[in-house]
Amino acid sequence: MMGVVVTDAEVTLADVLALRLAIDAPLEDGTELVLRHRTTGVERDVRLGTPGARAREATVAVSLAPLELSAGRWDAYLRRDGKRSRLRSVDPGFSLDHLDAYALCRRTLAYRSYRTRNGFLALKISDAEPVAEVRSIWFREGRFEVMGLLAYTGLDDDDSRHEAVLRLDRRQTSARLSATATVQGVRFHAAVSLVDVVGADPDAVASSGTWEPALEVEGVPTPLKLGSRLDDVDGKRRRLHYPSATVDGVPIRPCYTADDELRIEVGG
Repeated sequence: MMGVVVTDAEVTLADVLALRLAIDAPLEDGTELVLRHRTTGVERDVRLGTPGARAREATVAVSLAPLELSAGRWDAYLRRDGKRSRLRSVDPGFSLDHLDAYALCRRTLAYRSYRTRNGFLALKISDAEPVAEVRSIWFREGRFEVMGLLAYTGLDDDDSRHEAVLRLDRRQTSARLSATATVQGVRFHAAVSLVDVVGADPDAVASSGTWEPALEVEGVPTPLKLGSRLDDVDGKRRRLHYPSATVDGVPIRPCYTADDELRIEVGG
């Protein structure tokens, strides 16, 4: 199995794992692709047979939905006669354009292939509830502004405009703030005055508090949480640090939770 290397890996829009392999010899009949859940150890296997006639290259296509894979990370192996080895990969497995196109469909699970730090093929599987995917955040002219795209809603990426509202909720005091948002196709832009953010909950200014933003969009049945997951940056709370703004002596800054959901921290 040491002579097999993945040169191209992609999960298609139809949730098919498409692989191109560089091989020393044709894969023998009975060779299996094994996917192993990194946390639970649960395994799923698919018999490959002889996918290619040429001795230097082979292609493999595996439909993922029938395998009933759960959320998490799955490592890929090749197995033959009871012996298996990790499947090496030279494909970084990341395309922002592809992820954007993949997120246009309404899904319950999102599948993504990637190369591990040690150079092996793996899958990342996540729950795919509709979300407002954040692409840009900034403070300017006394406002907090955010731009991005709607993921997994099933809306078309066209010029259609949809009525939308940005809601900010502060769980500590049940305060709420609203601002009109713009949604065209699946692209959104929203802005809210920082003075309004501070003034919406004046009794809580002196203490730390967190506002949770969500986007309510015409044609989407549930509010969309704002987050950032359609990229290859995990753990944004540790890695991304935004500058803060100050309003009437109160610091305000955007940040992410451990689950990569956007928050606005006020005070503290």
